[in-house]
Amino acid sequence: MTHATHATQATQATRESRLFPTTVVGSLPRPLWLKELFDGIHEGRVSDGERERLLDMAVPSAIALQEAAGVDVITDGEWRRFSYVAVITDVATGFKRELSGQGRDGKYWHTVTGEVKPGNPAVLAQHARFAIERAKVPVKVALPSPYLLSVRMWDEGVSREIYPTREAFADAIIPILRAQVLALAEAGVHTVQLDDPHLCLFVDPQVRAKFKDADAEAMHCVSLINRVFEGITNVRKAVHLCRRNKGRQGWIGEGSYDAIMPALRALDVNQLMMEFTIPAAGDTRCLRELPERVNIGLGCVDCRGAVIDSPETIVARVEHAMEHVDKARITLAPDCGFAPGNAADIPVDEAYEKLRNMARAAVILRERHR
Repeated sequence: MTHATHATQATQATRESRLFPTTVVGSLPRPLWLKELFDGIHEGRVSDGERERLLDMAVPSAIALQEAAGVDVITDGEWRRFSYVAVITDVATGFKRELSGQGRDGKYWHTVTGEVKPGNPAVLAQHARFAIERAKVPVKVALPSPYLLSVRMWDEGVSREIYPTREAFADAIIPILRAQVLALAEAGVHTVQLDDPHLCLFVDPQVRAKFKDADAEAMHCVSLINRVFEGITNVRKAVHLCRRNKGRQGWIGEGSYDAIMPALRALDVNQLMMEFTIPAAGDTRCLRELPERVNIGLGCVDCRGAVIDSPETIVARVEHAMEHVDKARITLAPDCGFAPGNAADIPVDEAYEKLRNMARAAVILRERHR
């Protein structure tokens, strides 16, 4: 191990252990040229080699943006991914891709039509190592949860011949995801996060009404997550909860976390990424009900609207949460990722300003609450 590596690890350890660390949820906005690059990829105008060459130059820019903003635990911006859900098709086979509409304004989705098997299982760990080698702060990687994949990728009309039920498909995807978590941990990733907005949607009375037993369905989701993470201890295990991020269009689910608190308490994870800046999320009082072992990734920065939250506004949100949870358990974060869809229109500079102000708020909080 080189002297530079030792120094980097020492810096990371210091930033990780201090009060009010900062992080991101996952995606950063994509500049126009990156959106157009993915257009070319899907239209067959960009070769695999050219894609990797250009993305290898793009990712360090995403890292630099977050480090310049002062973020303590970063991602690669998810700039290598076309979709945060369909990333599973990068490491596994058995899916068919379809498109409705035209180009970037259309909608791509994948459906499971064959037996799910490992395809290129090393690729995400390779991409993680690429980011780790270029970052001076710890790196996190997000994966879609088994329940999320089962909701989005299983179709009764075409999937049931191979997987008779949605639950059977979810069971089949668990070893694929578990292998990814292990590989990412081995690569040196600080946090592996499972994204599960559908678990959070059980806060909404209209969503709950669609199920015979919404609480049982939420616990099914939790059991799938726990099976992915079971016995893994050499990486921080996180779950991201949001009410479906529609960017400038807002959100889908509304309601306090109180409705799913039994399910959240049953999650065997180290960190919950929870949004609180939108009125639909309810009050932070619910944090009193979470186990003390759980770190709170406190959504204190709006990622949807155009308004840039000031450091003082962010500080006030965090201090309000501190009425219900110990300061040592709080990590500052945006509510969600800045690019929930491939055509998201959030400007890159807007995301930078929001992350910069979040880091400035963390400095104020450290000085005020030593």
